[in-house]
Amino acid sequence: MGSFSIWHWLIVLLVVVLIFGTKKLKNIGSDLGGAVKGFKDGVRGGSEGVGEADVPPQQVTAAQRAAADAQTVDVEAKRKS
Repeated sequence: MGSFSIWHWLIVLLVVVLIFGTKKLKNIGSDLGGAVKGFKDGVRGGSEGVGEADVPPQQVTAAQRAAADAQTVDVEAKRKS
């Protein structure tokens, strides 16, 4: 009673095809494949970012800091009452 024969699975497949249609099932398959591919690319891209984080930041010289300070505008935000 617990196991299904091949005929049970064929009947289930036939019912699914009749309900959804072959075009919709094809679209679902391609969407699922695209999602899996995107997930794999995201995982692969995430592991590459770890190597870049191990690089120490560049030292900022006094001349660079002075040039950055000359371009910085100090403002104070005030709320309208």
